[in-house]
Amino acid sequence: MATKSGKKLKKKIPNDVYDAELSRLQAELVRVQLWAKETGARVVVIFEGRDAAGKGGTIKRIAEYLSPRIVRIAALPTPTEREKGQWYYQRYVAQLPTAGEIVLFDRSWYNRAGVEKVMGFCTDEEYDRFMRQTPAFEQMLIEDGILLRKYWFSVSDKEQLKRFRSRLNDPLRQWKLSPMDLESISRWEDYSKAKDDMMVHTDTAGSPWFVVESDVKKHARLNMISHLLSTLPYVDVPHEKVTLPDRPAASTGYQRPSRDRSTYVPNHVAKLLGDPEEYI
Repeated sequence: MATKSGKKLKKKIPNDVYDAELSRLQAELVRVQLWAKETGARVVVIFEGRDAAGKGGTIKRIAEYLSPRIVRIAALPTPTEREKGQWYYQRYVAQLPTAGEIVLFDRSWYNRAGVEKVMGFCTDEEYDRFMRQTPAFEQMLIEDGILLRKYWFSVSDKEQLKRFRSRLNDPLRQWKLSPMDLESISRWEDYSKAKDDMMVHTDTAGSPWFVVESDVKKHARLNMISHLLSTLPYVDVPHEKVTLPDRPAASTGYQRPSRDRSTYVPNHVAKLLGDPEEYI
């Protein structure tokens, strides 16, 4: 299908196909979780890209059915004054996984190569040092056994603006629009150059960047999760089948206290639907 301008439109995956494939991939992620816990594997997945590129939605789908005790999301706020005085990587190192953990970085140490560089939050000396040190830093992580994966979510300027506009009057998503997001609209080319320079210095054989086309969010999620799974050496972990025990046949004589002794939350559902007898 083409528009009047002759540009071909991207065909979107049907919802039922998307739902089925996402469920299958999420089941595989559960297998990854069990494998990591059993083997002590340490996995780090970095999500970078422009604002509104779809990183958060993908992270949400990855973590949806996984245990927060094993799979953690690291989304660090602006550094404190104390953190600004530390070794740059220090607060990120503190978030790295121990044996049997997976950490999903919703933005990472690459803040220095992107927003800090474009907005002038770091000096040229700090930026140059970051570009020199990051490949060595990541090589240290890899040599220590950490499985490091880096994904860049690529969104077009037109699609990004469309997503920003959709957030303007949405009370559930207005919080996603920050002054920094709005500033990125007028600095599109600056961010593009910063991303290109970052790739030149940090897209290495040992720690490559994988670019995710994300103008269609559902495609981006499936493509990224499928690729991540293909890069991990996970296997099925044998585990005992869970069975529910039978309830005891005879009562022990225990009696529950009267409901009047407890304070219950008001029945909002009954009030909403106007039938307190039916919706209890």
